[in-house]
Amino acid sequence: MRSITALDAPSNLGLRAPAPGLVPGCYKLAGALRDQGLLRRLGARDGGVVVPPRYDIRDWKPGDGVLNAAALAGYTRRLADRAGTVVDDGEFLLLLGGDCSILFGAMLALRRRGRYGIAYLDGSIDFRHTGNSDYVGASAGETTAIVTGHGQPDIVDLDGLAPYCRPEDLVVLGVRDYDDQVDEVRALGMPVWTTPDIVAQGPGQVGARAVERLAGLDGFLVHLDADVLDPSVMPAADAPDPGGLDYPQLVELLRPLLAAPGCVGLLVTIYDPDLDPDGRYAAALTDAVVCALNS
Repeated sequence: MRSITALDAPSNLGLRAPAPGLVPGCYKLAGALRDQGLLRRLGARDGGVVVPPRYDIRDWKPGDGVLNAAALAGYTRRLADRAGTVVDDGEFLLLLGGDCSILFGAMLALRRRGRYGIAYLDGSIDFRHTGNSDYVGASAGETTAIVTGHGQPDIVDLDGLAPYCRPEDLVVLGVRDYDDQVDEVRALGMPVWTTPDIVAQGPGQVGARAVERLAGLDGFLVHLDADVLDPSVMPAADAPDPGGLDYPQLVELLRPLLAAPGCVGLLVTIYDPDLDPDGRYAAALTDAVVCALNS
């Protein structure tokens, strides 16, 4: 069984404010999953926490670029330093968010070490950039664009290493079939399996095909956004959309990905404990992660 190190990245820098004067609650994700006994149940080593800067978008307006850009750039570098140490120690990285922008730090760490891919499990493709939108803002909605080099240089080209992931090395899994960015990313060479594709072909089969697509790289990360799940089983997410996976389907999809020799880590993002007062959704998400990693 692989040795796992859990590292907390409780950043909400990549999200819009849920309401004036409020901050997104996903920064509490790591604590909520830890409260469910996640580390004990996985036998994981505690890698500590990379504390993010203050969330502050008071002076931002549309057209100003990425929200919290300077803070995000600095945090990405610090997170990359810590994540890279885990990988260099030969540990499997379990990175607990936070929002999807924590992927920047994880991929910068890996880009410093070679050519790595991403299995991107998310309800949305997150490929917003100024070429397809009037303006950018919340980088969690721009994640796949930024890691593949589409965006403002102070975010996408840290250390002169853009892109952190080549488009053809990023596999998108679980997006809704009505996402209007599907055709655009496929034209760039990104494989996409929508939720209906996964259900029709079988989650385990799709997971195995994704592993085949990522073979030959130095390795890959699995990015798990809680909104890949249907709101009927996971409503406590930043932007839940109907038509997602259920938990058995998610676990079946994750198993071949996480069992692959090339898989170096798993990121968990976007679950918001503020929307889960009794912790039932934290318990279900933790059960799924434990089941998939212990298979």
